[in-house]
Amino acid sequence: MKYNRLIAFILFLAFHFPVLAQENEHHFANAIREFREIDKTNPPKPGSVLFIGSSSFTIWTDLEKYFPDIDIINRAFGGSTLSDQIYFAGDVVFPYLPRQIVIYCGENDLAFDDQLTTDEVFERFLTLYKIIRSELPDVSVLYVSMKPSPDRWHLAERFYEANRRIQRFIDEEQSLIYIDIWDSMLDSNGNPDPSLFLEDMLHMNEKGYDIWKKALEDKLIK
Repeated sequence: MKYNRLIAFILFLAFHFPVLAQENEHHFANAIREFREIDKTNPPKPGSVLFIGSSSFTIWTDLEKYFPDIDIINRAFGGSTLSDQIYFAGDVVFPYLPRQIVIYCGENDLAFDDQLTTDEVFERFLTLYKIIRSELPDVSVLYVSMKPSPDRWHLAERFYEANRRIQRFIDEEQSLIYIDIWDSMLDSNGNPDPSLFLEDMLHMNEKGYDIWKKALEDKLIK
């Protein structure tokens, strides 16, 4: 019950202000301040594996349970887009001197803006990647593909196209790995498996995160 209440609270904070997020680029300033306070109270270990991105990582609050042998820092903030990750890279990436960065982001970019093209999403991803490389040229980077979900299945074609665009770039890069979770989250009919999701049919339950664990565990640097 505590786990479900925590998830509900995080989702409330993350998804009750999508319009403001578009109008005010500093909408997530409070989340960044909270990260700083956490860092003061419990300074993170340099050289950890850093998770950044949107709510699919934000609500994965028990990452240590899934990867007990890995030092992990989670600095994802729910409701964020790739543009937000670019804006706050100096706050959520560079201070931690990570040995590896895991990214889940891009889904909200398309969900929040019907006019945004998949090429524009790719350009945002590329900008974020170049920013990371400018300060951390040798760090290993993993990008988790945008997931299929019942709630956003109407966006499946755009998600899939953006995934393929990003994957084509990643396949040509060193120290950059594409984690494809798309097919493993579909049922036998080729639709998103509802048993992997919470009641909102957008965010995942433990069964869904078990799939992500299997996709990631051999790629994370111990």
